[in-house]
Amino acid sequence: MRWSGGRGGGNIEDRRGLGPAGAVGGLGVGGVVLALIGYFVFGIDPSTTMNAVGGGQQVEQQAGVRGPPADEAGRFVDVVATNVDDVWTQMFRQQGQTYEPAAAVVIYDQATGTGCGMGQSAMGPFYCPSDRKVYLDLAFWNDLETQLGARGEAARAYVIAHEIGHHVQNITGAAEMSRRMGSKGAESGAVRLELQADCYAGVWAAHASAVSGGQVALDPKDIEDGLRAAAAVGDDTLQRKSQGRVMPDAFTHGSSEQRMRWFRTGVQSGDPAACDTFRAARL
Repeated sequence: MRWSGGRGGGNIEDRRGLGPAGAVGGLGVGGVVLALIGYFVFGIDPSTTMNAVGGGQQVEQQAGVRGPPADEAGRFVDVVATNVDDVWTQMFRQQGQTYEPAAAVVIYDQATGTGCGMGQSAMGPFYCPSDRKVYLDLAFWNDLETQLGARGEAARAYVIAHEIGHHVQNITGAAEMSRRMGSKGAESGAVRLELQADCYAGVWAAHASAVSGGQVALDPKDIEDGLRAAAAVGDDTLQRKSQGRVMPDAFTHGSSEQRMRWFRTGVQSGDPAACDTFRAARL
């Protein structure tokens, strides 16, 4: 994947090395474990689980260093996130609208306070709608490669684009639509929301080169790496790994096949309108 010459926007908040902020009341060990199981096995929004087990207690949020990171891993996040924002700026402009990027992309290690509760590295990357920030523990890249078998920078970029896709959904109202739909399982609003974010990641991949003048670009092999990443985090794949069987009634992100197909839809169409998973006849 080409990215090293790309523009960084500096919308990064680097909290690495700060350690977790103090919690008011705190979740306790049992609550944290429950939150991690809820996210990793069942794909539940971490804020949902944490609020349930913590009684909505507030967690102190830290202030990291704002601006372009100096190290390569941080610069990669900055360049990709900036490029994703540039794509969405263009998409919104074409509709006569103004796109407002996420408040920040926070990179941290181990744990950090968020507007959705205590963020833990074992949760994987997530978007918090309460503070409009994306949270990434970069150690997840190792898990993505060694535990889930998704290798390459494009796989990592897919994750970033997917999480910023959730920010887009927060702006457009799709996130609220998902909550109103409720229900559980393979046809739920939660699954539709996640598959749309996969499709939005594909839309980014389709336009990355054009908006950056070729400084950020994905070739066909990179797209395959992105597809492998989508497959690696499918509900059925994760459930087989964690419990040895598939439980469609517990799906919240979609199967590997669905996640690959919707990512590919975004890549091939380059059109956010093609990502309407809420009205799709086939998920």
